[in-house]
Amino acid sequence: MADVVNLIVAQATENVKENATNATAKPPSTPEGMAMAYGSIVIMALLPIFFGAYRSVNYHKENKPEKMTKKDAAIFPIMASCALVGLYVVFKLFSKEYINLLLTGYFFFLGVLALTHLLSPVVSKLVPAAIPNIPFHITFKQGEGESAQYLINYRFSSYDVVSLAACSLVGAWYLIQKHWIANNLFGLAFAVNAVELLHLNNVITGCILLCGLFFYDIFWVFGTDVMVTVAKSFEAPIKLVFPQDLLQNGFAANNFAMLGLGDIVIPGIFIALLLRFDHSLKRQTKTYFHAACLAYFLGLMATIFVMHIFKHAQPALLYLVPACVGTPLILALVKGDLTALFKYEDSPEDKVEDKKKEEKS
Repeated sequence: MADVVNLIVAQATENVKENATNATAKPPSTPEGMAMAYGSIVIMALLPIFFGAYRSVNYHKENKPEKMTKKDAAIFPIMASCALVGLYVVFKLFSKEYINLLLTGYFFFLGVLALTHLLSPVVSKLVPAAIPNIPFHITFKQGEGESAQYLINYRFSSYDVVSLAACSLVGAWYLIQKHWIANNLFGLAFAVNAVELLHLNNVITGCILLCGLFFYDIFWVFGTDVMVTVAKSFEAPIKLVFPQDLLQNGFAANNFAMLGLGDIVIPGIFIALLLRFDHSLKRQTKTYFHAACLAYFLGLMATIFVMHIFKHAQPALLYLVPACVGTPLILALVKGDLTALFKYEDSPEDKVEDKKKEEKS
């Protein structure tokens, strides 16, 4: 999942902004078509954050997910910049048709697996009861005893196989036609799974990550043409698209508004952390989560507004980061929860276990 996020950040944080440049080269859309496109994009951006955040709460209760450390958060923008420059050099040296062919096959498998993970609970309820639900468990471990490491430890059922078959049809549709609906299904699956599975352990780590990517986005959008060049050359389902000319051309429309998954996943994992903080307070309301979602919505609307006013590419994280970070901090200061917010950690028991190990050693 980490390499997927690197690609997401490297390519996709600019898609919604790069659309302003593309739009000038295409016939202008009607106001109704533009309103429908951007309204749909905003809704599709909010859905993965909302559902992914709630799924992250359940995943955290049932599993012990790997968490990003402060050091990881600090070097993440540097790694993302290296990935971006690497893609830029590759597209300059080699034909983008062959590169995109390899990427299409790679994201086909990732997309089918991500969509299967997302839709398995739904498909399982739709499978007729006459079909038995047989459990399977695939394991592959290295070593014996306490030192054993599980390289593969995967549980699934026959219902999951049915879901995999159904999602493979969507994958085939994407391979054959590259249709924007199939692209969006894969993109939504990537976003929900990333928000669910990628965990920040505390608010400080989240602030370091978002602030680093704040400057990363500004530099690569305004400082060079690297981001736009890669965005124009890169073809993969790591962006959400919706046609602005849908009312005129139907499903054959090709003038798309776009939003990169990086602009969803990066703020989304921080908002998911705030939802888990709300749960830790054991209050009736989810104040910080709802406030952050509202702030994300307003930040995204500000990005779209400025983009169309100035007719120039805009780094979305320039607006999303201050909104998503500043709003919960100000709210915590007003409500007197600022100390609790900065002290909150998803897994404080990890420190206790580490201390016990040190004492034993």
